Amino acid sequence: MSAIATPAPDVSDPASPRSLRDLTGAYAFVGSRWGEALVSGRELLTVLASHPLTLARAQAALSLELGRIAIGRSTLRAAPDDRRFTDPAWQDNPAFRRVLQGYLAWSSALLELVHSLRIGADQRRRLLFVAEHLVAAGAPSNLFFTHPGFYEQAARTHGGSIVSGIRHLLTDLRSNRGLPQQVDRSAFKIGRNIAATEGAVVFRTEVFELIQYSPRTATVDSQPVLLCPPQINKYYVLDLSSEKSFVRHALDAGQQVFTISWRNPTASKRDWDLATYVHATCKALDVVREINGEVPVKLLGACAGGLTAAVTLAYLVAHGEGDKVACLSMLVTMLDSPRAKRLARVADDTAVAAALARSRLAGVLDGADMARTFAWLRPNELIWHFVTNNYVLGREPPAFDVLYWNSDTTRLPAALHADLLGIYRHNRLRHGGGLQIDGTPIDIAAIAHDVFVVAGARDHITPWQACYRSMQMFRSNMRFVLGSAGHVQSILCPPEEDSPDPGVDNGARFYVNDDYSLDPAAWRRAAREQRGSWWPAWVRWCQSHGGDERPAPTVYGNEDYEPIEAAPGRYVRQR
Repeated sequence: MSAIATPAPDVSDPASPRSLRDLTGAYAFVGSRWGEALVSGRELLTVLASHPLTLARAQAALSLELGRIAIGRSTLRAAPDDRRFTDPAWQDNPAFRRVLQGYLAWSSALLELVHSLRIGADQRRRLLFVAEHLVAAGAPSNLFFTHPGFYEQAARTHGGSIVSGIRHLLTDLRSNRGLPQQVDRSAFKIGRNIAATEGAVVFRTEVFELIQYSPRTATVDSQPVLLCPPQINKYYVLDLSSEKSFVRHALDAGQQVFTISWRNPTASKRDWDLATYVHATCKALDVVREINGEVPVKLLGACAGGLTAAVTLAYLVAHGEGDKVACLSMLVTMLDSPRAKRLARVADDTAVAAALARSRLAGVLDGADMARTFAWLRPNELIWHFVTNNYVLGREPPAFDVLYWNSDTTRLPAALHADLLGIYRHNRLRHGGGLQIDGTPIDIAAIAHDVFVVAGARDHITPWQACYRSMQMFRSNMRFVLGSAGHVQSILCPPEEDSPDPGVDNGARFYVNDDYSLDPAAWRRAAREQRGSWWPAWVRWCQSHGGDERPAPTVYGNEDYEPIEAAPGRYVRQR
């Protein structure tokens, strides 16, 4: 029996659950009946009882290992990258070492037992789901009296950590549905130290606000950039902190930047569908062009906003208005089906039907529900890690800007939820006409604009292979960049000179390969590694698709579109 090789918890990219393979799973999972599966081990117990010989062998092997643990002869050790057990006392103290080894023994025995059962693949996935949650919940690092750090913290703080831990627990039971807080929200204020790049709202509809940012150079590219953010979570993932702001980097490079800030819809907006957001994006493009003298606009979308941007461009092309856009950039955007074998785990027909029924009934898909879904799909990283930190050790939640953004959720209108599920589940963008916007067939292959696509090698929401195949759907001059991180961190990878510690290698890497005729695996094998951020490469590409330089504007908007209020505006503050 070997120790469980548990990957290191990583809370830096909360939107990238390992067991959630794509957006379809995310949108379908919310509203399904996984809560019942999590609290009930009935099926697992029934199946184990029906395999007595297999169960007896597993029990015998576990008993032998527990005997070796009792006499101090077990060689079980936690995986080196398992951050739950980094305290030296887990190895140095005989009592805690035995507690840890006992956990490693029974948890690996349980998982091996499920793998060895003669059952179908679908049932095995369900049982593994339950078993993995039991293993995550049963770790001794989650409990006050079996974590060595509990005693160390209590002694160091003269009992203060115990008081703090109980206070955190009671607060979360009362106001956070029993889940531990992931971030110290008091450390951030929108418009002050997050989403704080100078700008103004120059246009507002019931669907979106349009923000124009203040130039940061004396001259600017005459052809501006319009950012189309995702509809889940707020737009400021592209304008996080000052050192992680994609917006600020583009401004420093002489680009004029505008961004859409979507309204946080309530149930009364249940009928807002993809067409609503496409028309809103078209309107934003028109306003940006009117402010800048009817020039083409460089359109960039992220995640679901990238899908919205691509569909918007295809819609404009179908209407003979493609010249409004100079080029298209898509960040961690999936237009193609993920083709994920594990899709059935979270997005089978029953789960999809339940999710659609729930959003139709409520009018919206609640972002907070989705955040909890993501958390339970990564229990070690996004639940039990914070149980240990907040309750057992009595520490404050971290003040981390990415986690703050992740917790600042929005709602998704029921109609848009249904549209996105249909696109991803039935691959409606793969062939022209599979999707229509107000009767207009959407044909991605008809787009002749140059396209810049960014994906993340460790992204399990929009898997990079699906992003790559999405890029191949275009027939123009394409550029594909593969970052080395997950979903969010593939966007947030500022160059070293933009970081708070210039000259320190931040570990950013990306991969390039100009042969896009290859399938994803072959492309990756032949790709070249580039050190650093892809941001400067995007700026150079953007400059090559821009216009002439001109003096930077000294006012926001124009006579027709005067500034309404300072950035970041009103909609981003909606809860």
